[in-house]
Amino acid sequence: MTEKTKASRRDFLKLAGTSAPVAALAVAAGGEAQAAEPDLTSDKMQDTAHTRAYLESARF
Repeated sequence: MTEKTKASRRDFLKLAGTSAPVAALAVAAGGEAQAAEPDLTSDKMQDTAHTRAYLESARF
């Protein structure tokens, strides 16, 4: 193995070891997220941030 491969694996393990507890704390401190109720009576696609992002990424 090259020295670069060893260093990148070592750096990855350091990052993974430190980011997991931070993520757990962020989830615990974040509180409860609430989603908006979808309008199931409409046959058309709803205009949300998610659908706009999808349509932007699907452009050719």
